[in-house]
Amino acid sequence: MNERLEELRKKASELPLQPGVYLMRNKNGKIIYVGKSRALRNRVSQYFSRTDKLNIKTAHMVDRVYDFDIMLTDSEIEALSLENKLIKLHQPRFNIKLKDGKTYPYIKVTASEEYPRLLFTRKRMNDGSKYFGPYSSSSAAYDIIKTASRCFAVPKCKKVFPRDIGKERPCIYHQLGQCMAPCTGKVSPEEYNAVISDMLKFLGGSFGQVKSAMTERMMRYSDNMMYEAAAAERDRIAALDRLRQTQNILGAPGEEYDIFGFYQNDVCSCLNVLYVRDGCLIDKASFIFSAGEIVDPDTLTSFIADHYRTREYIPALICFSYDIGEENRSLLEAHLSEKAGRKIEFRIPVRGRMRELCALSDENAELRSKQYQSESEKDSETLIRLARLLSLEVVPQRIEAYDISNFGSDNITGGMITVIDCKFSKSDYRSFKIKSISAPDDYSAMRETITRRLAHRELEYPDLILLDGGKGHVSVIRSALADAGADIPVYGMVKDDYHKTRALVSDTEEISIAKEQSVFSLIFRIQEEIHRYTITRMKSAKGKSVRRSSLCNINGIGDSKAKLLLSALGSYRSVTTATVEELARIKGITRRNAEDIFDYFHRKERSEK
Repeated sequence: MNERLEELRKKASELPLQPGVYLMRNKNGKIIYVGKSRALRNRVSQYFSRTDKLNIKTAHMVDRVYDFDIMLTDSEIEALSLENKLIKLHQPRFNIKLKDGKTYPYIKVTASEEYPRLLFTRKRMNDGSKYFGPYSSSSAAYDIIKTASRCFAVPKCKKVFPRDIGKERPCIYHQLGQCMAPCTGKVSPEEYNAVISDMLKFLGGSFGQVKSAMTERMMRYSDNMMYEAAAAERDRIAALDRLRQTQNILGAPGEEYDIFGFYQNDVCSCLNVLYVRDGCLIDKASFIFSAGEIVDPDTLTSFIADHYRTREYIPALICFSYDIGEENRSLLEAHLSEKAGRKIEFRIPVRGRMRELCALSDENAELRSKQYQSESEKDSETLIRLARLLSLEVVPQRIEAYDISNFGSDNITGGMITVIDCKFSKSDYRSFKIKSISAPDDYSAMRETITRRLAHRELEYPDLILLDGGKGHVSVIRSALADAGADIPVYGMVKDDYHKTRALVSDTEEISIAKEQSVFSLIFRIQEEIHRYTITRMKSAKGKSVRRSSLCNINGIGDSKAKLLLSALGSYRSVTTATVEELARIKGITRRNAEDIFDYFHRKERSEK
């Protein structure tokens, strides 16, 4: 141990005093921690010179370091950006990590269309649309869409204008005064887009600007004796006022800022953020970090920088209750100002109203931490009981479950879900399109699934594998694990005659879980989830095959271009409703292809006219 530390200390002392990123590796060469510094020699040397001065989590990480690499950069801001990319790529065990932005809910406004639409999405695309978010939950995003639709009377339907103008009578929302009904043909693109412009400001949090624009328009309509239009603007202003009265007001009109709070104990850490726009609290989010993750001023700086990578808008003022140091504060200001294209102030208030708001955010972080701690204690007890039932050597913190699904001989799919500390970790889910067999064979399909999963070296091996099957499945997988040199306990989840979870089985015995309610509940949820996920992935694969084959009926479109269209536009429906210009912008699709696709899907409409 001392010899290894001495070697690492010597290697660190030879590093340059330049900005860059360092990557700590364990004895297997796996990257377990990524950090950044404006002076690599000073920062990396600290890990190995006085290990007795390190906090527990950092010392735990250093105990596992056998080597490290560095990457030099031209500046500290560049090092911060590179650090975030490497954390995303390698998912180091000891780094705190932000959930991938693609899984967050966003609100999308199709600004490139003549009559823009308001949509919910989890996928940001470079398609000319305006995106708002990410939001803390899908319910928060849907609530805002509902509110915006009511306030601005934009359509809630799936119609695309002007294509669908005059095809149907206005719906009930128009009768209720909640939709301006462009489907009637009485709303010009200019009138519609004036409302959309206000809605975009509203979604950005500028309530005061929106009300001023509405009031000005109402007065202009009234002066020109356009009383119906003036009444519509009056109703929208009233709806906006009612909305503001129901919101939690934390500041004065026109004020906008993000307030970060922080709480830490021996079990976990929590970072909480309150998003204030035009003086109103519009959303909040909490991020929990486990006891094994290193949480210090440097890692929090990296996390906050990564947090704003996923957000469309950065307010001019960001406050934090936790002192991350002058160097990190200046680094964040420079990085976020560069991203926003304007001056961003990162402040750590010590008195006044902003300090009170930071304390409020701290309280939210503490409350969420205690909730997490309570849940964790229950989950830990469940895992301990499961380990005792199965006589496992370690408590299974990471569990992987597998199932096979097929539709006849087509689209045979292997599904894998991951449960970490009793919680489904959807970012670690995987599906495998079975290639080695052409006819249904659960044993062979399961063996291929496990073999291919073990080849994914970026994922940690699980502490326990569960299969949706019996003793035969367990025997086959134990053999596959032995061939791969992996020593992982394997059990099957068997059901009774009513398709309910009954017991766990090895290749030699059956273990009842009926009397252990918490264990039974966990296994039941795992069995239901792996079944749901695998069937969903199989149906998705089948649906994609059908949609691709449909597109291949179009002149000049083969399988590769069909895949390209679906990937670029996100769905088959989007392909069918796209304009020639939108289709022609896709790389690999010619203008002639775009015209042929458009003609194929709109031939029926023209014949009816």
